[in-house]
Amino acid sequence: MSIAFYETNAQSFFDRTVHADMSAPRAAFAARLPPGGRVLDVGCGSGRDALALAGQGFQVTATEASPALAELARAHTGLPVQVMTFDQLAWTAAFDGIWACASLLHVPRADLAGAVGRLRDALAPGGVLWMSFKYGTRDRETGGRAFTDLDEAGAQALLAAVGGLELLAMDVTGDVRDDHGSERWLAMMCRRL
Repeated sequence: MSIAFYETNAQSFFDRTVHADMSAPRAAFAARLPPGGRVLDVGCGSGRDALALAGQGFQVTATEASPALAELARAHTGLPVQVMTFDQLAWTAAFDGIWACASLLHVPRADLAGAVGRLRDALAPGGVLWMSFKYGTRDRETGGRAFTDLDEAGAQALLAAVGGLELLAMDVTGDVRDDHGSERWLAMMCRRL
């Protein structure tokens, strides 16, 4: 359902998100990576963060589930963007960091621990995972997209179910987009044990 939304609305979504200012969390993430480290931007959307991280000298691999959005991200970044869903991830200890900005939130709650477990497995030991969700406790459908919201308790339960990840930081913030002022987000930075 969510992929179909992005296929139909790829250009408008790209236009609304490509300039969203994620520099502060991205800097905190990048600070935990080795220089020139290997980064996976999973569900890269417009490619905004993949481009910024590549510009900092990281070796970036990007994935996106929507073929139309992946094509826009390729054109924007000049990077290859693999069309791939979370259940297709099969890397093992391949990355120093994984950036999952507003992408895991489309995974159904029943499948979320499995998806995060695949991301954990894709990290080298000591690698860091940054992920964000809309804040709340509901599973909902809005405008053709499915959302799995997380609050602090839900985030802790997810990490306990996944195992092998140490929580380094958890933040609740407002939305960086001007037209989404009332929305809140929960972000987690974790390290693979």
